[in-house]
Amino acid sequence: MDILLVDDSKTMRMIVQRTIRQAGYRGLTVGEAENGAQALEKLHGEKPMLVLSDWNMPEMSGIDLLRQLRSAQNFVPFGFITSETSNGIREIAISEGANFLISKPFSPEDVQRALSPILGGC
Repeated sequence: MDILLVDDSKTMRMIVQRTIRQAGYRGLTVGEAENGAQALEKLHGEKPMLVLSDWNMPEMSGIDLLRQLRSAQNFVPFGFITSETSNGIREIAISEGANFLISKPFSPEDVQRALSPILGGC
């Protein structure tokens, strides 16, 4: 798995996967999790190049997932794709160790700009 995509909406996971491909990242494998707790389980056996997460999810939010990863010294690149777009949310995300925050709605160009520094031209 190259990217772990974490979102409680199956439809949104499909949209994000399609947008990743439209952004030029067609050869990458994308794993899925429905919430932060499920993502943590998947990350025990996997080392993706990137975690892309929604902010608000049941059981464990995206920011709680990020905090747990960082407290466990897991520094996998981590980005948010979320409708939570206030400056306060952005500041929390970056201060907790996120690499970027993409606001919904988003374009393939937005995704490409965010992923390029991490994934290069994969």
